[in-house]
Amino acid sequence: MIVAEGLEQTYTSVGQALKVLHGINLTVEPQGFVAIVGPSGSGKTTLLGLLAGLDRPTAGSVELDGQNLNSLTEDARARLRAEKIGFVFQNFQLIPTLTARENVLVPVELRRALAGQTTEIDVEERARDLLRRVGLADRIHHYPAQLSAGEQQRVALARAFANQPSILFADEPTGNLDAETGSTVIDLLVTLNAEEETTLVLVTHDNALASRAHRVIRIAAGRIIAEERPNPQ
Repeated sequence: MIVAEGLEQTYTSVGQALKVLHGINLTVEPQGFVAIVGPSGSGKTTLLGLLAGLDRPTAGSVELDGQNLNSLTEDARARLRAEKIGFVFQNFQLIPTLTARENVLVPVELRRALAGQTTEIDVEERARDLLRRVGLADRIHHYPAQLSAGEQQRVALARAFANQPSILFADEPTGNLDAETGSTVIDLLVTLNAEEETTLVLVTHDNALASRAHRVIRIAAGRIIAEERPNPQ
């Protein structure tokens, strides 16, 4: 599903070059569940952004589902993300003026706009079904401000799966949640990922979440330093 070779990323600020990633090689198998862990500043989120095609590497390449991201235009990369990728963020990133149902439908509408065509799935039924599966059947018409943090992240989970993506990227999905709520979100994420047969790559500081992964990639100072397989496929 993902093949990264020789990934390097350097940022320049005030005339100074800061190398964040150093020659990362990584393969993620279809329907794999990979957790990327490491201390703050180790390059985890930078790596996730490169794997998802949100940014271009200074050197190296990423192939996602058979397509080399370096060879794609920005428009083509946007279409690829709309068609094949779901995202879950630490800060939920829900649109405050939209209801839970409408937020779930956002990636579907984006995909329609980019592709210039209608989707094949029954979007209304899909949105309602996903919200039911994350336990929010009675919150479908609520706005983000009317939902708890845990409920907002559950809406974000439903939104991430709306387009039936091939791969899901999650950046600290439990980072803004208390332990009990985070545990509930972890269970939902793992269950939905298995049911939807999605490939999951996530960045986390949460050891409980990382322990659920098939593989744990540990990075430090922009390099992979260890790999563990707590739950091999």
